[in-house]
Amino acid sequence: MLTLADVSKSYGTRELFADVSLFVARTDRFGLVGPNGAGKSTLFNLILGEEQADEGTIEWERGADFGYLPQESAPVRDETILAIATSGKKLVPENDDDYDIDWTLEPRAKKILAGLGFRETDHDKEAKSFSGGWVMRAHLARLLVSEPALLMLDEPTNHLDLEALLWFQDYLTRYPGGLVIISHDREFLNVLCNGILELRNNTLNKYTGNYDDYLNEKDARKEQQAAQFKNQQREIAHLQKFVDRFGAKASMASRAKSKEKQIERLKDVAVEEPWEDLARINFRFPQPPRSGLKVINLKKVQQAYGDHVVYRDLNFEAERGQKIVLVGPNGSGKSTLLKILADAIPIQGGVRDLGSNVIPGYFAQNRADNLKLDLTVFENVMELRTNENQLTEQQARAVLGGFLFRKDDVHKKVSVLSGGEKSRLALARLLVNPPNLLLMDEPTTHLDIPSIDALVRALKAYEGTFIFISHDVYFIRQLAKIVLHVHSGRLTPYSGDYDYYLEKSKASNARAALTAGFTDARPKQEKAAAVPAPAAKKANPADIKKLRTEVGHLEEKVAQLETKQSELTAELEAPETYNSPGKAQHLNRELSVLVDQLTTATKAWETSASKLAELEKA
Repeated sequence: MLTLADVSKSYGTRELFADVSLFVARTDRFGLVGPNGAGKSTLFNLILGEEQADEGTIEWERGADFGYLPQESAPVRDETILAIATSGKKLVPENDDDYDIDWTLEPRAKKILAGLGFRETDHDKEAKSFSGGWVMRAHLARLLVSEPALLMLDEPTNHLDLEALLWFQDYLTRYPGGLVIISHDREFLNVLCNGILELRNNTLNKYTGNYDDYLNEKDARKEQQAAQFKNQQREIAHLQKFVDRFGAKASMASRAKSKEKQIERLKDVAVEEPWEDLARINFRFPQPPRSGLKVINLKKVQQAYGDHVVYRDLNFEAERGQKIVLVGPNGSGKSTLLKILADAIPIQGGVRDLGSNVIPGYFAQNRADNLKLDLTVFENVMELRTNENQLTEQQARAVLGGFLFRKDDVHKKVSVLSGGEKSRLALARLLVNPPNLLLMDEPTTHLDIPSIDALVRALKAYEGTFIFISHDVYFIRQLAKIVLHVHSGRLTPYSGDYDYYLEKSKASNARAALTAGFTDARPKQEKAAAVPAPAAKKANPADIKKLRTEVGHLEEKVAQLETKQSELTAELEAPETYNSPGKAQHLNRELSVLVDQLTTATKAWETSASKLAELEKA
């Protein structure tokens, strides 16, 4: 579908990449990885034609279409959620052939919107009434509905909650086209990719397999390269020693000259010394003041949003040094519990009791909640200066440097920072006044993989109490020592790591287990007093007549759908169908929707027929 040949791109004196070549086939599912700033999004822009390469060519196969999801949403116009989801395909035919009309467009769009978390009542609402994250979901639905030959997705999981992410991941495993995905989610890349493209040090390297395979092959290549480099340098040094010793002697001059030429030939074909990651965050949490053994205690806490009760008589206790992950279905109250522990929201009843010498620190899911957007990066750190820490400008710059804010970067306004930069700045602020009760909501969102690794290393050495929410299974496995399952307003502790929780909960999938629980994860709401059921009445003849008519109509509808199903099946079996480009694809889609309609109609007929039988018996 897509060919890149010797593509180079620079900005001024900064070279992003040089002589990049790549072939993307229809069956390829590539993850594009590399440190922040390596040029991943720029490479996408070149492929999309939004920027021009300095050198090289980019060619698409004739007829191949693509769909692109950027990191940030486009401006919202006066359009509904459903209008966005269906805007990738035309609703009317371009010619007089009936099969060009995609009758399945709107039903497919509604089904995909449901998978991404939209309710049916959201479809006709204006998109501008939703947050940016939900608008991004609508644009993601647009791409999935239009089914381009190649999907290009830039951090598609950043705006998805875990349930939507699991649905999306499952959907992509069955996607009929090719994929190129920029993502920092290891599990996502492991499930979907059959190849990894690593953009680093101005070059693009291709690896076969998923992300774990890439790590293994990368280590093997690095060891091989190091061995080759060492052997070549040893040989060059040996030859150079001969030249230095005998080059000045007339009797040995010709042999020395031959050795010099041999050295030049070796240097021309020599491999480079293996590179190391240079631009990675590097920090450790200063060990906080020691707290008492009992860190925080909740007793009979009540919490509700309007009529929706989240917690009733909630009890919870954490002790010094514990590392606890909160898991459970969406809507079960995990983020609410974290906010209660952080005192980010006032409780409506009960007691929140901090232990002796406890200093809480809260890392919100919305990074803007932790930052002052109108201030610069440097000012956001310096505002934390107190008489106790006596923070100096040099110390602030040193902290920021550990999070890749260097030189003039520290004077950027926070409002213009990327999601990853805001996450790094929020982490930097925690280091200035280190808490001994650290509460983090989705801390890995927007961080690249090397940054996640650095955060894991820092938190492993952290001696305070750590309570967090994450949908990154790797991050959880590295850090959690206790799993607290939240559902129906109740907390169920598992006194072991995540694998212990998987074993005890008998979960079949490590990621799906993060949202395991009841369909309705809210606590039981107050019910009205039961009203005695009225005595059975004799069936009304008018009701029976009305229901008979309804059953008759449903029988007729089922028969019509079954006839249409037979017709479509016959068309798909006819050889001439495949002489018309795209016709078989349209017929398959129409048949898929019709089967769903037939299933719904049959269930409705069965329900109505059962009611009729009961009334006729009465």
